Amino acid sequence: MNEHQRLNAAMQAANLDKTERNHTWEVMRHSGIDAAEAYITSRAKPAIVTPKLREQPVRYQTWGADQIEQGAMTQMIHAARLPITLAGALMPDAHQGYGLPIGGVLATEDAVIPYAVGVDIACRMMLTVYAVDPAMLDQPTEATHLRTALIENTQFGAGGAGIHAGNIDHPVLDVGNWAALPLTRELRKTAILQIGTSGTGNHFVEWCKFSVTDPDNALKLAQGAYLALLSHSGSRGVGYKIASYYSELAMSQMPGLPDTVKHLAWLALDSEAGQEYWHAMELAGAFASANHQVIHARVAAAAGLTPIASVENHHNFAWREQVRVDGVVHAAIVHRKGATPAGKGVLGIIPGSMGDAGYVVSGKGSVAALESASHGAGRLMSRTKAKAGITLADQRAYLARHNVTLVGGGLDESPQAYKRIEAVIAAQTDLVKIIGRVQPRIVRMADDVPPYHRKPLPSGIEDAESD
Repeated sequence: MNEHQRLNAAMQAANLDKTERNHTWEVMRHSGIDAAEAYITSRAKPAIVTPKLREQPVRYQTWGADQIEQGAMTQMIHAARLPITLAGALMPDAHQGYGLPIGGVLATEDAVIPYAVGVDIACRMMLTVYAVDPAMLDQPTEATHLRTALIENTQFGAGGAGIHAGNIDHPVLDVGNWAALPLTRELRKTAILQIGTSGTGNHFVEWCKFSVTDPDNALKLAQGAYLALLSHSGSRGVGYKIASYYSELAMSQMPGLPDTVKHLAWLALDSEAGQEYWHAMELAGAFASANHQVIHARVAAAAGLTPIASVENHHNFAWREQVRVDGVVHAAIVHRKGATPAGKGVLGIIPGSMGDAGYVVSGKGSVAALESASHGAGRLMSRTKAKAGITLADQRAYLARHNVTLVGGGLDESPQAYKRIEAVIAAQTDLVKIIGRVQPRIVRMADDVPPYHRKPLPSGIEDAESD
C-alpha cells in the first residue's frame, strides 16, 4: 500500500468530511505523512452505524393493556425490534413519551440507551416516616406549623426560581465526584445551586398520612397511621444536560435509524462514550438522591421531627442485572423509564396524584416484568388537554373532597389528568405487595409560571422542564 492509499484508508476509517480530507492532503504536502496521520487521528469520529431492526419484536408482556394508549403500545413494539433488545415489559401506567414509552422497561445487551433512561435521570421517590399521629394534620395550629416548615424549606421552579445561593453542603458536591469528565466538571456549578430543589412538572413534596396495612413489613412498623413526608424529584439540570448531550451523540452515530426509533440510538458499553455516559448517569443518580436527603432533613428539622423509617427508589435509570429469556440467563442493562424496581422484597413507592393516594410496595420479583412495577398512576391526559379541559374550580373541588391543601401546582397536574391509581395497582398485583397507603394532605408543587415570565438563570447553569 503506497502513501496515497494509506492516507485514503485512514481518512475513510476516521470518517473525515470533505474539508478535513482536503486539509489532510495540505498537511501531507507541507509536513509529510506522519503529520498527516496525526491530523487524521485528531479529527477521527466514531464509526457511523446503520443497524438493522428485527423483523419481529422480541416477546414481552403488558400489564393493564386496557388502560394504555395506542401510542405507548406502538413505541414499545418499536423498542422491542432493536437488535440489542433482549426483553421488555410495559407497565399499567404507561403513556407515550420519546423513544421508549413512559412505563416501559427494556433489557439490552452490552449497550445503554440514553433516551430509554430519559431526560430526568434518576427521577426519584422518597418517603420518611415519623412516630407522630397524623391527626395533627387536622389541627389548625399544627397544620400551619407543618405547612410553614414545608414552604420555607423547599424550592420549586424553573429558571432563576429553581436555584438558591449555593450555601447547602453535601458530600455529593465534593470536587472529586465531578472531575472525571469535562461535562460533569462544568455541571458541578449547576449542582451546587440546585441541590435540595425540585424543579417543575409533576415533582412535589408533601405531608401525608401513611397507613401501614401489612403486619409483616420490612420497615418493621406496627400497623396503624403515621405522619410522613413524601417527595418526588430528580437530577434537575444536571441530568437534563447529561441526557441531552449523550442522546444527541448516540443519534449522530446512527443517522440511518428509522424515525420510529431514532430516539433509541444507543451507546456500546465498551465504547468511550458508553463508559462516559454510564459514569455521568450514576453521578446524576447520586445527585438526585442527595436532593431528597437535603429536602427531608431541612423540612424535618424545621418541623422538629425525627424519622423512624424511610423508603426511596429511582424510576428513570439503567441497571446492570441478570434477566431470564426463554430459560436462559443473560447479563443485561435494564432500562426503567418511569418504572419502579420490584425485585423480590425490594421496597418502592408508587404515587397517585396531588389528590389521590399512593402506595408503598414490596416487589415480588416477576421475571416476565423484569422485576419492575409502575412508577405512578400515569397520565390520562396530555398537559395541553388537561389545561384545556380542567378548570380551576374542578381542581379545587376535587382537592376539597379529598381534604388536600395545595401550594402551587398547575391545572396540568390536576388529579383528573391521571389514571385512577386503584385500577393501576389492581393491574399489577402479581408484581407487588402493598405495604401501606399514602394519602396526601399538604402538597407543595411549582407555581404555574409561563416560560417568558421566568427569572433568567446565571451563565453556566443548566435547567430543564422536569417530569
